[in-house]
Amino acid sequence: MSRHTNASFIPWLGFALVLILADQFIKVLIVGSYQLGESLTVNSFFNLVRAHNTGAAFSFLRDASGWQRWLFTGIGIVAAGAILWMLRAHAGQKLFSFALACILGGAIGNVIDRLRLGYVVDFLQFHYAGWYFPAFNIADSAITVGAVGLILDELLRVRRGR
Repeated sequence: MSRHTNASFIPWLGFALVLILADQFIKVLIVGSYQLGESLTVNSFFNLVRAHNTGAAFSFLRDASGWQRWLFTGIGIVAAGAILWMLRAHAGQKLFSFALACILGGAIGNVIDRLRLGYVVDFLQFHYAGWYFPAFNIADSAITVGAVGLILDELLRVRRGR
């Protein structure tokens, strides 16, 4: 059990909700403003683009026959349930809970897309000298920040244990 069992996990849920709303709001703007594949060059290394990803990170399994939609939706829902349980148990651990809330917000943001559209809307694209990083979105960014936060939290926990 957590060192801080009396801490509320509601603020962390609120933070995750803000991430979900920001992600979905910007996706609505992108879908309303751009055709699939259309992009706007912002500067020499960044574009806004409308892309649809039926796969997972870096378009993993995007060319599968459609079953991947339900696999990734299920993974997102199971992950959200596990994260809710961990948030409730460890709400007083700030870095850990921040990381979990980021992952929760990102996972739910992408699950909403998969359930509603059958794919995830991506719109951020970085590139350099003809090399293009796969397009991604705010939900993906939140999941990445959360994963880095979990790694940092564990490194700090191990360091404190010495």
